[in-house]
Amino acid sequence: MRGVAELWSESDAGVLRLPSGRSVRGRGLRHPMDPGAPLPSYGVYLLGRQPPGVPWEARWIRWPDFRLPSDRAAAREVLADAWERAARERVEIACGGGRGRTGTALACLAVLDGVPGEEAVAYVRRYYDRHAVETPGQRRYVRRFGEG
Repeated sequence: MRGVAELWSESDAGVLRLPSGRSVRGRGLRHPMDPGAPLPSYGVYLLGRQPPGVPWEARWIRWPDFRLPSDRAAAREVLADAWERAARERVEIACGGGRGRTGTALACLAVLDGVPGEEAVAYVRRYYDRHAVETPGQRRYVRRFGEG
């Protein structure tokens, strides 16, 4: 970092390109990372329990599987920071499987990037994973994310 942009390549696995050109990698932590894959410079981990440590800067959002963040205001702050950083750093968003919570968080980043809340889930399903954002509550959360 320190003056040099570290960004994802569109060919990197799990990378979602947002309309602004920012890119974020989504990942499932239960799946081993490809040993040749670039490492993130910042990670946001969406789990019910605190994740193990990583050698890059990271934040944890307490977010039980198939649910919503335990502290929505804190989640909004962390996701807004991740969106800001994605302009100049390799940001990774990850949960256990890489679809429900990760897809929901990616859709929230799309909202921050200007995608209307009612279109953000479809955007993430089209450009990241067609099964992303798994529950009706998660879809509602994304729709309402732009309002708060």
